[in-house]
Amino acid sequence: MKLGYYPDVVNENATRIVASSVVLLGVLAILFPNPIVLGILAVSFALRLSYGPKFEPVAFITSRWLVPLLKISFIPTAGPPKRFAQVIGFSFAVAAFALFHYGQWDAYKAVLGVLVFFASLESFLGWCAGCFVFGLLMKTGIIPADVCEKCNNLNFNKQQ
Repeated sequence: MKLGYYPDVVNENATRIVASSVVLLGVLAILFPNPIVLGILAVSFALRLSYGPKFEPVAFITSRWLVPLLKISFIPTAGPPKRFAQVIGFSFAVAAFALFHYGQWDAYKAVLGVLVFFASLESFLGWCAGCFVFGLLMKTGIIPADVCEKCNNLNFNKQQ
């Protein structure tokens, strides 16, 4: 297994469920600031960013057990934009951790508030801000088209 593998196609419904875990952890970290919840949030993003749902507990449980158990349909969506969104989420989690460490409480809550807001859009409305930005960056040529070549060649409806 190579380091940094992320699937070309992911289940949109599973990503929405996983986004709800970010909402929950983010709200908990705002209400009860502590390094443990922040660490879980940052490590979760890092694991999803590196390997998709393979090693991150919430994503793994969601994709392997919860989705089949609840008979949640597989709605394919492109993986690279979702990975880009994970990078942004990871950046916000690390920034929140640093702000927590340095006692910058207002900035800490603001950063987590933004993270919770955008995770809520993904979770409850199915709109991924990171995916939207990814699409804009592809249209402007900042992200080369071949980054998403495999997912563009698949025959499914894109959610972006």
